[in-house]
Amino acid sequence: MSDVSKKLQEKITQAHLGGGEKRIQKQHAKNKLTARERIEYLLDDGSFEEMGILVTHRTTDFGMDKEIYYGDGVVTGYGTVDGRLIYVFAQDFTVFGGALSETHAEKICKVMDHALRVGAPIIGLNDSGGARIQEGVRSLGGYADIFYRNVQASGVIPQISAIMGPCAGGAVYSPAMTDFTLMVQDSSYMFVTGPNVVKTVTNETVTSEELGGARTHATKSGVTHLTAASDIVCLNQIKQLLGYLPQNNKNKTEKIPFEIKDEVREELETIVPDSSNKPYDMRDVIEGIIDKDSFFEIHKDYADNILVGFARLGGRSIGIVANQPMSLAGVLDVESSRKGARFTRFCDCFNIPLLVLVDVPGFLPGTDQEWNGIILNGAKLLYALSEATVPRVTVITRKAYGGAYDVMNSKHIGADMNFAWPTAEIAVMGAKGASEIIFRKEIAAANDPELKLSEKEAEYAEKFANPFRAAQRGFIDEVIQPKNTRRKLLKSFAMLETKSVVRPQRKHGNIPL
Repeated sequence: MSDVSKKLQEKITQAHLGGGEKRIQKQHAKNKLTARERIEYLLDDGSFEEMGILVTHRTTDFGMDKEIYYGDGVVTGYGTVDGRLIYVFAQDFTVFGGALSETHAEKICKVMDHALRVGAPIIGLNDSGGARIQEGVRSLGGYADIFYRNVQASGVIPQISAIMGPCAGGAVYSPAMTDFTLMVQDSSYMFVTGPNVVKTVTNETVTSEELGGARTHATKSGVTHLTAASDIVCLNQIKQLLGYLPQNNKNKTEKIPFEIKDEVREELETIVPDSSNKPYDMRDVIEGIIDKDSFFEIHKDYADNILVGFARLGGRSIGIVANQPMSLAGVLDVESSRKGARFTRFCDCFNIPLLVLVDVPGFLPGTDQEWNGIILNGAKLLYALSEATVPRVTVITRKAYGGAYDVMNSKHIGADMNFAWPTAEIAVMGAKGASEIIFRKEIAAANDPELKLSEKEAEYAEKFANPFRAAQRGFIDEVIQPKNTRRKLLKSFAMLETKSVVRPQRKHGNIPL
């Protein structure tokens, strides 16, 4: 081996060690993989091609010229997941705590630019203490360069962020602008200002986990879409998620070979209870419709009165938005509206057809909802579905009341196919409330007001607590037996596969953010 080749090999060996064996051992002691181990596990064996392995920082202040590490705290490059091209960067906590420098940011920007030009997903594995304070504004500028690229890539290529360690300050805004954020429990956290600053400013005492841990963001803020018990589980979730997504906004998802046989599902006949006030689990409906065990739920622990996630129907990836009667009777509120809207817009960006399952008694009333903007947030879901040009199919399983009927992908806002089960109730409100208003005087004048209310309630229910009035007007394309739902959906989505919509010429709409 020549001296030059030997020197190159030494540099590569140094780069692979990151911050050194002791720091690698510390990373392992925290049950965390190193940046390179994460990439190695995520990508197909032998597929990773690194970019910028010999990059070093340019800082000479504060003794930094004596601390030089090849790669400068981030591993970047490309490879494949299940044979599909993927770009990836992984911050290396063993080098300056993964702190972002000017050159560190340049490496991330380079792979993001490549991903955008080629049209392939970008995955960021975040594990960083924040901006490298020795560089001042240069590191802050590096963050802004990344943010700008997040915006340019939005809706063009899928962007996935995994938080596998600290992510604080300005660093949180890059994951927030990507399509999906995953967090590892007990070893990752995200917040704009840490516990010490919170204590100083607000006098609140809070731990990092309480303030910005995986559980907090999965249940309270909705910042994270998926949580994982370990790095390995998190990386497996990324692989699974990618299987439902196309490479970019010009492609469709790959269809998995699937043989369609007898698609009647008898179990769907008994899911909806006889009483309209009894809850049931909409997941049972979903499982009865989709390809076996294919539902991949997103935002499972946040706003659980609505379900969103991916599934396969006849081998093809679809997005599902469904009211959940098991939680708050399936009403729409601030959080569920926002959750449904964001997922809808992602599916529309990347040509993923939408199935909307409806059992919604309306919008949640109360001062808390009104003061926190249920009007604006409900409008987000309405806007997102109205704007979506992908194939859109609706199935009303039970209640579809008031404005929530309109919002949940009704025919009036451009849904392609609308089905209803015989148990569907499509009306301005429930029979009892409507009767109390319409027949108020008649009930008050009756000898037995309660009996009269019961009679009028039955009268109103006879007229509206069924899907037939809506079907007569063409607002419902077909009333179907529950057991035939899967067969109807398979045919509908196949029929809509070549759907094309010409949008009005405009720069962009003004969604009520």
